[in-house]
Parts: sequence; C-alpha cells; structure tokens
Amino acid sequence: MADREWNDSQPIYRQVRDRVVAMMLDGVLKEGDPLPSVRNVAAEYRVNPLTVLKGYQELVDEALVESRRGRGMFINTGAHALLLKAERARFLAEEWPRIAATIERLGLTPEELLRAVVNSSRASSKAATSAVDDAKAVEPEAKS
Repeated sequence: MADREWNDSQPIYRQVRDRVVAMMLDGVLKEGDPLPSVRNVAAEYRVNPLTVLKGYQELVDEALVESRRGRGMFINTGAHALLLKAERARFLAEEWPRIAATIERLGLTPEELLRAVVNSSRASSKAATSAVDDAKAVEPEAKS
C-alpha cells in the first residue's frame, strides 16, 4: 500500500479495502498471496488495527479474500476475475455517465478521443522505453 495519506471523502477502513483492491488489479497481490498483516499495516499507516481489520473484512465479505486461522488472510482463487467484473460494472454505472456527459458537453468527437488515447499510450510506452534505456545505461558492463 503505497500512499500513506488518508482523505476525508470516505472512511479509512474503506480506503484500506480500496488500496488492497488496487494492488490486486495492478498485479502486486496475486491469487494465493497473503495480505500484509493487520498489525503491520496498522503500525505503518498509524491507524487502529480494528480499522484495518474492518477493511480486510469487507474483502472477505466480497469473497475476494479468505481468513486462515493462525496464518492470516489470503487472496482467493478467482478473485482477480471477480474483482475485474465488479469494478468494470461499477465504472460503467458510476463513473462513465459523468465522463460521457463531459465528453458531450465539450463536443469531443470519437476521433479526438481515440487520438488522445493513442497519444497517451505512445507517451506511456515512450516513458517506459526511456526508463529501460536509462537503466541499461547505468548497468555495469558484464564481464566475459
């Protein structure tokens, strides 16, 4: 869980849950992986362990995580697909209508949007390639 700051827009336990979900969607946490311990997360983020536990319990309730007595909590098999399906549905129901209204309000055409996506993708790809090139330039030469 990268960001150590909490916002006031929703309860902290919900933000804990959302951070774990983001880690799952990003592939940081994979099926079968253990979640970071409640105590460690609570200490690292300076929150009550019960708050972390409540966030984790939401993941259990959603069948994304299982609790193994004495061993911790682990990502369930099939959790990624289940999560992806739910997050796509949530995006289309909650976020897309606002985005579509903004697109319409600004009079953007499908061609302009596609061009923006392609340019964004190229910029991301270029940045990734540049980072790899930079890393190679710093690597010491391999000895034969």
